[in-house]
Amino acid sequence: MNSLKQAVQTYTKRHADRDGLALTLVPGLRMMCVEAPTGDLHSVYKPLVCLILQGAKRILVGNQQKVLSAGQSAIISADMPVVGRIVQASAEEPYLAVAVELDRAILRELAAHMGSGHTQRPSEMQTLFAVDTEAEVIDCASRLMKLLDRPDSAPLLRPGIMQELHYCLLSGSHGAVLRDIADPDSYASRLADAIALLRAEYTSRVSVEQLAAEAGMSISSFHKHFKHMTSLTPGHYQQRLRLIEARRLMFDEGSSASNAAFEVGYESVSQFTREYGRLFQTPPKRDALRYQKSLQAVDGDISESQRIGA
Repeated sequence: MNSLKQAVQTYTKRHADRDGLALTLVPGLRMMCVEAPTGDLHSVYKPLVCLILQGAKRILVGNQQKVLSAGQSAIISADMPVVGRIVQASAEEPYLAVAVELDRAILRELAAHMGSGHTQRPSEMQTLFAVDTEAEVIDCASRLMKLLDRPDSAPLLRPGIMQELHYCLLSGSHGAVLRDIADPDSYASRLADAIALLRAEYTSRVSVEQLAAEAGMSISSFHKHFKHMTSLTPGHYQQRLRLIEARRLMFDEGSSASNAAFEVGYESVSQFTREYGRLFQTPPKRDALRYQKSLQAVDGDISESQRIGA
């Protein structure tokens, strides 16, 4: 664990963005280093396993909420809007985490060899799980991290490490949930197909009839199971995708509120403003201005420390 923590700190020091998030050239691998508790961080996760190495984070997925601390992992079993908040971090002991996206094709292949387990009933479907991190999972994450120093080897070595990681998770305490995702006939897998369509087409009008057909369900059955799995209606799920992407466009690319609204599929700026305010508790223009001021303050602190150091 200590060597993995050190690797995450070293990499994020060079590559993390202002939120402490560092993406990597190894597909599906990312990490985070944050030195102070944060406000809510809104994002959209693909199915993944997130290893908490130091500090603690509160995660809200649908109507499920958990606080995870060092030595635990979060498993998110579907494409979901997520609200995260770092609740334990300091400059001396920053919040550290490494996440790996899960691959349904690998899950399906391995589950076929391992044999099917208990199939979840719709009422049992959940999307967020907390588990104690096993040594084998830490080892797989560590070896994925080492590929960052061997980019030429990554295409050859990553597939085997990913197979091993998925096998460890399928063999773990929540393996039945992951096997359910892998089963093409399960409710979870069929809903995942519909969610994939919704994510790909989130800027367009996607009818419930299209989504239900993608999931192989009647419209009434699809509505019921979709809301049970995600705690959202399909319309609210798409709205959440649009608003999170619009916020990213304003924060990361400097888009105006109106341009961001139209970019993500809104036809009315006033509707966008109302829905944005309900989700983020502040109007979009004010939110973007606050964010820019916070960046200027950080830049000012850095410049001052550099001046003093000189």
